[in-house]
Amino acid sequence: MNTISIIGCGWLGLPLAQYLQKQNFTIKGSTTTLSKMENLSAMGIESYLLQLQDDGTLPQEQMDNLMELLKTDVLIFNIPPGRKNPDVEASFLAKIKTLTQAMEGSPLQKMLFVSSTSVYSLQNQIATESDVLQPIKSSGKALLKAEELLQDVPNVETTVLRLAGLFGPNRPAGRFLAGKQNLTNGKGKVNLVHLEDCMEVIFQVIRQGKWGEVYNVCSDEHPTREEFYTAAAKKLGLVPPTFAANSPTKYCVVSNEKIKQELGIFFSSLY
Repeated sequence: MNTISIIGCGWLGLPLAQYLQKQNFTIKGSTTTLSKMENLSAMGIESYLLQLQDDGTLPQEQMDNLMELLKTDVLIFNIPPGRKNPDVEASFLAKIKTLTQAMEGSPLQKMLFVSSTSVYSLQNQIATESDVLQPIKSSGKALLKAEELLQDVPNVETTVLRLAGLFGPNRPAGRFLAGKQNLTNGKGKVNLVHLEDCMEVIFQVIRQGKWGEVYNVCSDEHPTREEFYTAAAKKLGLVPPTFAANSPTKYCVVSNEKIKQELGIFFSSLY
C-alpha cells in the first residue's frame, strides 16, 4: 500500500496526513477552500477541492475530483456530520450516498471511516463494539446509518473507528467547560482520546491490514466529568466549571479492550 486519500483535512485530517507522510505514504487530500488547497500542496499533499452540499450534490469538476481521490490504496473518510445542523441525518446520509455511488464505480478496495462513540446511548453501561445500538442524538443516528451503508458497499472492505471526544494541540480539554456554571451530569464518566493516539491507531489499522472491523478508540481512563474538567481547567490556569448537586447521572464507559487486544495499542493518559 503506497497511496492514501483523506477526505476531510481538518483538525484531525491534516496532522494525520503529515503523520502518514512520515511513514512513507503518498497522500491525497480534500478540502473545501482554495486557500486550504494551497496549504496542502505546500506540504507535498496532492490536493483536491470537494464541497459536498447538504443534498449530496457536487459540481461536475468536483465529482471528477472525488473519482481521483478514490484512485487510491486506502480511503479515509473524515467528515463529521455536523451536530448543529437541524437536518443532520438527511444531509449527512445524502453525502454518504454520493460517496458510496462513486465507490461502486471506482477501483477502491480498502476504506477507513472515522465515526464517533456518539453512536452509543447513555444507559450507565459499558459500551462495546458488539452492542445493539440505539443512539439518542441525531448526529449519532446519522453516523450509525453511515457505518451500515459504507460497510455494505460491494468489493470494498470498510473498517469503522468510533472515536471518543478528541483533544490535543490547539484543542486542550481544559478549555471545553472552563468557567461554565451549574452544569449537569457531574458524576457522569468521560470518554476522551488524544489526537496522537488516533493517528497511531489509523496507521496501525493500515499497517496490520485490519479491514472489515469496528473499533472503539478511547482512553483507558474514565473519570467523572466533575473530576476531569475541574482538574483540566486548573492545569491551564483557567476558572474551573461548577456542577449542579443531585443532577441525574447518565453515561456510558466506552471499552477499548478490542483494539488493545487486536492491534496492540497503548493509550496516553488523560492527565
